[in-house]
Amino acid sequence: MTTTTKAMTLPRAIARNLVRGRAAANVLLVIGASLFIALAAQIAVPLPFTPVPMTMQPLAVILVGVTLGANRGAATAMLYLLEGFSGLPFFALGHGGPVWASAPTAGFLWSYPVAAWAAGRFSELNWGATMLRAIAGMLAALAIIYAGGWAWLATLTSPRVALASGVAPFVLADIVKVALAAALLPSAQRLVESLA
Repeated sequence: MTTTTKAMTLPRAIARNLVRGRAAANVLLVIGASLFIALAAQIAVPLPFTPVPMTMQPLAVILVGVTLGANRGAATAMLYLLEGFSGLPFFALGHGGPVWASAPTAGFLWSYPVAAWAAGRFSELNWGATMLRAIAGMLAALAIIYAGGWAWLATLTSPRVALASGVAPFVLADIVKVALAAALLPSAQRLVESLA
């Protein structure tokens, strides 16, 4: 390859990447996905026997992670937390502000970046190659959300009360959410591939 050819190849590569806008596309995907999680949080039903409302957040966090991959999924969940803790009404039932960093639901919130990363990592390792594997990865991410929520509630109450009020009432609904996320996964992946 001549020096002239090398000189022309580098600008073309730079121009091609700029045209594709990978960095900009990644930023926009992360911002858009954080808004998706915020919208899902507004689909919430308060339950009288627990401080934890039933929301669509777990579905959104898991779907974002498995669709965007580990790093972008975790970045999305971290941005969502930053938005909510800064005061935007992005948490369940329109809540927001720094007080939610230590509220009874804080353990669930703090677990979202780890859960999104885990769901994304499973996907990157081709765990999403079949629907059964995708569901296994999503269930692992859901277990992380439960562990974070349970651990924090257990420090505020007791391990038994935390299990009874923060995990047990949500298991069946969350299994349905995982099935819904698995059904939405192919469409979500096609959408992300067309945008990235």
